[in-house]
Amino acid sequence: MSKLGKFFKGTRSSRTRAAPSPQEALARLRETEEMLAKKQEYLENRIQRELALAKKHGSQNKRAALQALKRKKRFEKQLTQIDGTLSTIEFQREALENSHTNTEVLRNMGFAAKAMKAVHENMDLNKIDDLMQDITEQQDIAQEISEAFSQRVQFADGFDEDELLAELEELEQEELNKKMTNMKLPNVPSSSLPAQPSRKPSMPSTVHRSRAASSRRTEDDDDFKQLAAWAT
Repeated sequence: MSKLGKFFKGTRSSRTRAAPSPQEALARLRETEEMLAKKQEYLENRIQRELALAKKHGSQNKRAALQALKRKKRFEKQLTQIDGTLSTIEFQREALENSHTNTEVLRNMGFAAKAMKAVHENMDLNKIDDLMQDITEQQDIAQEISEAFSQRVQFADGFDEDELLAELEELEQEELNKKMTNMKLPNVPSSSLPAQPSRKPSMPSTVHRSRAASSRRTEDDDDFKQLAAWAT
């Protein structure tokens, strides 16, 4: 049996011990990653140093140059192994983090489910339906009250609006007739117009002006008579 098999066989007796917590396992994995990262840095420096020695002794001391190249190859092999180990540890750490996250999510969801169950135990669906119906009815009543208040209040008075308008027109006409009756009309002049200064115009032009003045007085008299007749 190989040493690795003996190692795992020997660890079976320790299964009875409590398993480490996810936080503890993650901390161990991070510590291992830091240790291997430091080992990587050390090996990279050694590889560069051995390469420089091989170049230095290449033409003068071939044996020393060959030894430096051998050491360089061993360091490169170790570096490759560490790279693979780091990849495995990183994968294991991410899987453990995801498992821990899923466990916490599941635990919290179960806690929330228990809380919801406790809340719903005190609820009756029939009571909820009755409550919603009551709320709807009260909202309808409130809407009807608001609409009733917003409508214009109209009282029946039993009067015909057309008759009232006709009576109003009669009152306006009477008021207008009173104003026209009390209006003072200008007096019609009874005397003739003042005589013009004596001139020596020709006879036909004087006759023409007198006829025009007589015609204007006649028109003014007719207008005043019509106005007085309309007012009365």
